[in-house]
Amino acid sequence: MTEETIRRIRDSYGENREINGEFDPRLSAKCANGVFVGAKAGDVAAFRGIPFAKPPVGELRWKAPVPAPDSDAVREAYFNGKSPIQTAWPTEQASYYPQGEDCLYLNVWKNLSDETENKPVMVFLHGGSYGWGGTADPMYDGRNLVSKHSDIILVTVGYRTGLMGFVDLSYLEGGEDYPDAPNLGLLDQIEALRWVQKNISAFGGDPGNVTVFGESAGGGSVSLLPVIPQAKGLFRRVIAESGSVALTFSKDECRDFTRRLMRETKASKMDDLLGMSEDELMAVNKKLNLFNNFPQRDGRLIPENPYAPYENGETADVDLLIGTNANEMNYWIGEIGGLVPYRFSIPVKFENDMRVLPPEDKKRVKQFMSRMKGHSMWKMTAFYNEMMFRLPAVAQAQAHARSGGRTFMYYWTVPSALPLRKACHAVELAYVFGNLEETIYTGDPADETLSDTVMRLWTNFARTGDPSADSLEWELYDEQARGTMVLSDKPHMEYDVLNERRLLLFPLLRHMINPSYATLDYNVPFVRKAVGISVALTAGITGAVLLTAKALKRK
Repeated sequence: MTEETIRRIRDSYGENREINGEFDPRLSAKCANGVFVGAKAGDVAAFRGIPFAKPPVGELRWKAPVPAPDSDAVREAYFNGKSPIQTAWPTEQASYYPQGEDCLYLNVWKNLSDETENKPVMVFLHGGSYGWGGTADPMYDGRNLVSKHSDIILVTVGYRTGLMGFVDLSYLEGGEDYPDAPNLGLLDQIEALRWVQKNISAFGGDPGNVTVFGESAGGGSVSLLPVIPQAKGLFRRVIAESGSVALTFSKDECRDFTRRLMRETKASKMDDLLGMSEDELMAVNKKLNLFNNFPQRDGRLIPENPYAPYENGETADVDLLIGTNANEMNYWIGEIGGLVPYRFSIPVKFENDMRVLPPEDKKRVKQFMSRMKGHSMWKMTAFYNEMMFRLPAVAQAQAHARSGGRTFMYYWTVPSALPLRKACHAVELAYVFGNLEETIYTGDPADETLSDTVMRLWTNFARTGDPSADSLEWELYDEQARGTMVLSDKPHMEYDVLNERRLLLFPLLRHMINPSYATLDYNVPFVRKAVGISVALTAGITGAVLLTAKALKRK
């Protein structure tokens, strides 16, 4: 990202003020918590920075969101709300926008040329490994999508991430009063969806036809929302891009972050943390952002087996469109600084993940590796493409379809123009939003024709529950045919994609292999053997693995 881009993002910040004089009623929406006046660009009106909850500060820090109070005040809706607290990172453009605890805001786009009522509503939840991201990212600007699809109302939602959104405080004195802290970001998303139900008709949207969609952590979020009882009835459809219920942690995995937080802050009780200023929290976050948690399978909000609700039919009333990209892991080649650190670091993770597997599962991995061609680094890359992304999505789709839920699956193969990235993680985002000038993942501007097709597929699904478009018929996914839309330069249906990999590796899904920092410990036998006693090499290894940890946890 260039300095000019960073400056442009920072300079876009402003504070929405109360309006006491006249305003354009065509650019206003009367909601329960105020009248919000947006800004027009072309045929699209954008309403930015609308609060859906009280600021989670002071006594509300690390507490479940509280709905925004009712109000008759008229306010500007010109500027995005602040990004949640996070560490600046080049591919997370919202991380360069002003940050703060007060981050629970959403944006709405509507097309002024289409005055029909009860429009389909699409609510987007951003990615960022549950530790980064925000609505200010220009990738998620809704103008192009809503301009081309005038009957769609688009909403993008901010939620707490990292230290403020996903931390288990139960190990601290007084932590028992903060039982929601491990999954606050998800509760924020649910509160935003409640606001949508209550207010979206003021923008022309249909609260009975809401689709939630997201990528990476956003894909994980929209996969988890159907299994959470508090979210029932708040949406009708789900589009999960490169994310599934597998992007979660056990309570034990979440403990490491808490220990590091206590050690870094010297806190032993909640009063110690509650007494910290926002600036102090941001400073601590810079040291801990590397170790962020994913949502916790706590048995309260999220089942210990998050696939179970899909398997037993609890989610069957929700339509599901889910998929992954062919080369998800190649994204991290760029994130960690190139092929050399990647080539070293991925075997470290692989070694640690293999150490905990029982012999019969190690045998399956060995068989998989023997069937793959090329350098061992690429074999491991293919393994993680399957275990962290594609196969969890297949398992989720299979369970949903088996229990009667309408299910559609895709497999993205269109490559990035960036070196070695191929069809990497996040490469589809520019296509989905029609923001082809955002080349941070695509390298070169995306193909406009394909982007138009993808937007049509996504919006058709939001309208009717069937993504088919024109002559492109997208068949329902079922356990027998396993029909999958391959999104290539010429989209088409295929059946039981990569079935040999599925049959071989499916049993390993019970291990919930994910980007936990613990698997990036560099002190494994083959590494010690490789580096011997060289201090210089050891230092380099440590740095490479830490970079990898940060990058893998980034998305």
